[in-house]
Formats: sequence, structure tokens, C-alpha cells
Amino acid sequence: MKHYFIQQNYFPRLTLFFAGWGMDECPFMDYCSGNSDLLVCYDYRSLDFDFTLLQGYQEIRLIAWSMGVWAASMVLQDMDLPICESVALNGTVTPVDDLKGISQQVFEGTLEGLNEVTLEKFIRRMCLKKENLETFLSKRPQRAVEELQEELRRIGEQVKSCAVPSFAWERAVIGKNDLIFTAVNQRNAWTGTEVAEYDIPHYSEEIMRDLLCPSVI
Repeated sequence: MKHYFIQQNYFPRLTLFFAGWGMDECPFMDYCSGNSDLLVCYDYRSLDFDFTLLQGYQEIRLIAWSMGVWAASMVLQDMDLPICESVALNGTVTPVDDLKGISQQVFEGTLEGLNEVTLEKFIRRMCLKKENLETFLSKRPQRAVEELQEELRRIGEQVKSCAVPSFAWERAVIGKNDLIFTAVNQRNAWTGTEVAEYDIPHYSEEIMRDLLCPSVI
């Protein structure tokens, strides 16, 4: 796993963000998390995490998106951390699941058919709206498609070989127009968890910025 401090002013608070599959720091470089440091985690070919990065923080806001929900759950489930808030956005702790995640068939089809053309199609489905797509493309991740395919393969292998993580999320945000993690599957996954639903696709610049850059923490 890779880590990148978007903002590190040594505040006592940290916004810890687990991004989705295929991401790096580029889509979030213009984010500013108010009176909190902001750390972005991505690249889940490995779930190794440097916990020294969290030392000294009195409060941690945990935000995770897409495959990052599963990754954060795996990494943090047995840790005693000062997490004051945890929000899962358009993802589940069972990311490859016919009822509570991405269906096995769709996941395997995406993995095996991934190339430059199909990646562009995925991004369009992820963003859905023209303005949203243009914003994402203006700061898209700078990673090779071969690396993204390797990451997706490793995620699939780890999901198969590991038990469902036990991390308890405080709140889940569901996009009603999500074409990646469908809204119905997200609802199935979050029974017993506080849920908020919005008319957004899988990637929403507006919601992402609201979660990562609150004016007051």
C-alpha cells in the first residue's frame, strides 16, 4: 500500500482516506481538509500499512471509497486507534460478492478484459455525468494499466483467501446512480449501519470534497 500526505501541518487531527482501486494522489491534490492533516492511501496490491504515520494524532476521521472500504476494514479491524468518525462511500466490506458487492462475473470480466480502451469505459461509468468526468480526467491517476490489472488481481486473491473483515463502520453513503457497486447491493451490505443515499454515481467530486474537506471538524 502506498501513502501520500496531501496536507501535513501536524494538526492533532487526521483525515485518513482510503481511495478506490486504480487511484493515486493526483485526484485529491487540490483538497484541503481544514484544520486536519489529510493522508491518502491507495494501491492495494499489498495491505502493508505504516502505522507510524498515525502516531501523535488525537482524533482520526476515517473516510473510505469503493475498494478502499474493504482495504481499510482489513487494515484497521484489529487496531486501537482514536477514530472519531468512519464513513464508507460507495463500497462494502465484501467487494466481490453477487449480493453485497461487485458480482463475481463482472469482477472477473473487468480483470481479464482490462486494457486502455476498457479502462476509459470504466472511468466513464464511474463518473457518469459529463462535468464529473471532465473534472476527474483533468487530474486522473498517473498509473499504467498493467499495474492496475495487477492491483485488481491481488485484490481478488486477497478477498478469496481472507475472512470478511470485522471493522464496524459508523455510516455508509450510497450513490443511487452507482454503476460499479450497485445501490441495491450496497443496501444489502449495510443492514444495521446508518445509511445516507444521494443521487450520485460511483465517483462524485462534490461528495468526495464534502467528506474530505469539511469546513469545521
